[in-house]
Amino acid sequence: MLLSILALAAATPNACLDQTSTAAIAECFTRQTAQADARLNAAYKAARARIPARQAAALQAAQRAWIAYRDANCHAYALGEGTISRIEAAQCAFDTTSRRADELAAFSRRN
Repeated sequence: MLLSILALAAATPNACLDQTSTAAIAECFTRQTAQADARLNAAYKAARARIPARQAAALQAAQRAWIAYRDANCHAYALGEGTISRIEAAQCAFDTTSRRADELAAFSRRN
């Protein structure tokens, strides 16, 4: 397990990986995901406010599909072997949500 955590840390630097237990790491990612989700929601609302209704409906459909993808994809990590799977699932949720928040913020700036 230690080697898996070290490999994970090398792949994605994050303060959560400095925690001392699997539970603490997962909880840290959960907190970070909540912050990323708030950023995502703000970017989504800003984007919807700047675009015509037809485009807003398409964005809403895309966002719903993205949520289904994120949840299914990160759930697959949670089904892995050992305690590292909990960390991988939590990190998946954070990374995926953070990237989507960035994407929506960029979309909002373009429109």
